[in-house]
Amino acid sequence: MYKIHAVSDGRLMPEALAEWAVAVHSMVDYIHLREKAMSARELLAAAQQMLQAGVPPSKLVINDRIDVALAAGAGGVQLAWHSLPPAAVRGLAPGLRIGRSVHSQEEAAEAGRQGADFCLYGHVFPTACKPGQQARGLAQLAEAVRWSRIPLIALGGITPGNAGAVLAGGAAGIAVMSGICGAPDPVAAALAYREAVHRAAEQAETLDMTQAQGTAGGEQA
Repeated sequence: MYKIHAVSDGRLMPEALAEWAVAVHSMVDYIHLREKAMSARELLAAAQQMLQAGVPPSKLVINDRIDVALAAGAGGVQLAWHSLPPAAVRGLAPGLRIGRSVHSQEEAAEAGRQGADFCLYGHVFPTACKPGQQARGLAQLAEAVRWSRIPLIALGGITPGNAGAVLAGGAAGIAVMSGICGAPDPVAAALAYREAVHRAAEQAETLDMTQAQGTAGGEQA
């Protein structure tokens, strides 16, 4: 029901990146290769190492570089606001799953209009990745969800402890960078996030059933 996107944090060597990705991919839905310091050639080599190590191509998402995503045979690309717009990418690469990074309800709505498949919205909570920047919080997250025509994935400061509140606010999933990639034990961390997401899904299912029963009872009365 909910998706987990694990995002690389730019601190691992290519060989370690591949080891990390293959270790955690069974517990997450997508692996984002987000290595801003790498050249296109280095990024392609890192992606190829991940795929050769056993990461399914459908799970691999390349940050920003459409050319690298196509050359590697990755399943998706994550576009920043300085990247090509989703509509242009769709014309170039109709088979790619397209994500868009957004920071407001207006940007979330625009990502859908441009043809993105999903958007990453953040940052929801304070995070060391964005020092000094104001977190948007759960209220703004819920508002962005209402504006978005496409699945909205929440990003920024998300832990297994607060993931349930994020998903209850309407997010279609969570994206995690340092919480998994920077964890002392990435496998244990990924498992903790997966368990948190499963609990949230069970709670949502229970709530839906309760509401359906209440509606049925009201109609009978």
